[in-house]
Amino acid sequence: MEQVTVVVATRNRRRALAGSLPRHPHPVILVDNGSTDGTVGFVRRHFPDVEVVEAGRNLGAPARNVGVRMARTPYVAFADDDSWWAPGALVRAAAVLDAHPRLAVLAARVLVGPEERPDPVCGEMAASPLGREGDLPGPSVLGFLACGAVVRRDAFLGAGGFDDVVFFFGEEERLAVDLAAQGWGLAYVEDVVAHHHPSPARDPAGRRGLATRNSVLTAVLRRPWSVVARRSLAALREGRHGWRGLRTAVPRLPRALANRRGLPPAVERARRTLERTRG
Repeated sequence: MEQVTVVVATRNRRRALAGSLPRHPHPVILVDNGSTDGTVGFVRRHFPDVEVVEAGRNLGAPARNVGVRMARTPYVAFADDDSWWAPGALVRAAAVLDAHPRLAVLAARVLVGPEERPDPVCGEMAASPLGREGDLPGPSVLGFLACGAVVRRDAFLGAGGFDDVVFFFGEEERLAVDLAAQGWGLAYVEDVVAHHHPSPARDPAGRRGLATRNSVLTAVLRRPWSVVARRSLAALREGRHGWRGLRTAVPRLPRALANRRGLPPAVERARRTLERTRG
């Protein structure tokens, strides 16, 4: 019986999928966020074993929730349209999750580009100041890269999955702290490997604005007001990208406030420890 389903969320990335989909072990569920480039027909024609779900519109990161709900395996591995898992990685991930029943998120080592350089976030996770708990398989973390994460399906859904307030980019932080608040563990496991070949056509300035917006919104959702103020002031000092991020956060604030709740003191202390370490 299969233990891991690969869930891919995509939008208008047909060419990237042509290279990544053949690399995924089955089962695979692809959730299409309203593509207009023929992605759905292309995948159904060339990859008939992939289960395709048409969202009909751009759901952002919460499109992954759709795939997780449809999965019939205890674990789900996320992949972007430009990423894939190394051979044998998901077999190893399932064994680790089986052996560590409190583990909700296995954060893998992500190798970037043809040169396979480790993503800088992996170095941060490997050196996590949170240490290593006895019932977890690696350093404890309170964040992860979605394209390098294998999750316990029931824990993911119980924590609400990804939310549409943040929508996309940096969506992992809120989920991570909510899982920890429920008593789940998250750990970095270096010998589980994912590959990520991001497109050079990405918009760095736009992503900086998104990062600012979502950092502030995540703070509004779960962190003390002092953290909200600190992140907002940091955004103001960033210049036009920070201003843009704050401006685009405003329409989302009512929903963030409606879903606001505090974290248990131990989880808040852990987040502050991470932030002090990063400076």
